[in-house]
Amino acid sequence: MASFNRVILVGNLTRDPELRYISSGTAVSEIGLAVNDRVKRGDQWVDETTFVDITLWGRTAEVANEYLSKGSPVLIEGRLKFDQWEKDGQKRSKLRVVGEKMQMLSGRGEGGGGGGSRGGARSAGSRSGGDSYDAGGGDDFGQTAPAGPPDDEIPF
Repeated sequence: MASFNRVILVGNLTRDPELRYISSGTAVSEIGLAVNDRVKRGDQWVDETTFVDITLWGRTAEVANEYLSKGSPVLIEGRLKFDQWEKDGQKRSKLRVVGEKMQMLSGRGEGGGGGGSRGGARSAGSRSGGDSYDAGGGDDFGQTAPAGPPDDEIPF
């Protein structure tokens, strides 16, 4: 049976990106994203917020750390990953997103972005005025290189 694992999320960062480097020198950044949804309950519309943990790898992680901060609007495209581990004798699990593409949605004059120079680290903005960065290279969705850790590296 065929399967398809693709997630596209638009939301705001809940905290500043946390950048670190694994032993091979690959950058890893953890970000939290708040995604809002409006649902109708009875006669009233209610906002529901979903909080999603996202892991970015390589240059995408470095770009996020340099240009994003808490509250920054961003679009993330990636895949779901289910992690399982044991801590203090208890089994734990967590569903997270491994981000493969990232598009920053705030413009140059808008708030929510991080500091630093705006050198050639990012590609040209899209029609919406945002800046995007693709870890896999290219827009051919079936042909992008997988973003993620090397097979012999585990970030925790």
